[in-house]
Amino acid sequence: MNPKIIFISGIDTDVGKTFYTGYYAKCLMNMGRGVITQKLVQTGCDGVSDDIRTHRRIQGIGMMPEDYEGLTCRFIYKYPCSPHMAMALENRPLNLEQIYKDTLELSKSYEFVLLEGAGGLMAPLTEEVMTLDFIATYKLPVILVTNGKLGSINHALLSLVACDTMGIQVQKVVFNKYLMFDPKITNNTIEFLRGYIEKKYPQTQFEEFEGIDIN
Repeated sequence: MNPKIIFISGIDTDVGKTFYTGYYAKCLMNMGRGVITQKLVQTGCDGVSDDIRTHRRIQGIGMMPEDYEGLTCRFIYKYPCSPHMAMALENRPLNLEQIYKDTLELSKSYEFVLLEGAGGLMAPLTEEVMTLDFIATYKLPVILVTNGKLGSINHALLSLVACDTMGIQVQKVVFNKYLMFDPKITNNTIEFLRGYIEKKYPQTQFEEFEGIDIN
């Protein structure tokens, strides 16, 4: 088995990372591949990660033993804010090395581990470490989720440049069409990003994601 760990990030918070993570996991399951999702850190909830629960609903499966053991999201904080602030409020440090150890432990049993981040690439995990630093340290390939809200082109291209600067491979840019703000802007953004990525980042795929409604 050659486990493949993929980091799923976004241009910002609330762009559809969680839904795409669950969707991609389900696609891999349907292909007969062994896959599990993991959440880097969860804020704004208590107990088991809300995003992990969402992944499982989209996958159409129940919670897994690894979820209750904490392997899929060890660090959960109650206050809905950036991880560096949440851990300070609870006086409970975020152990990034332990998170990656959990990732490697999961990869022993699964072919794919989809590790969903929190917020965008520059979201601070600690006072000194950004999400981008974590990705670069462990040399993880990235799937970047974006959408059509005004300003998303800027955020998407800045994210690509940041990854390129840090030597991070962006496997795919996923455009989340479920969050339809303005059809004209959305369609133009899709057209622009697809063309730009084909020219400037030919090794990066571009995917349109219709989104999922699990309510």
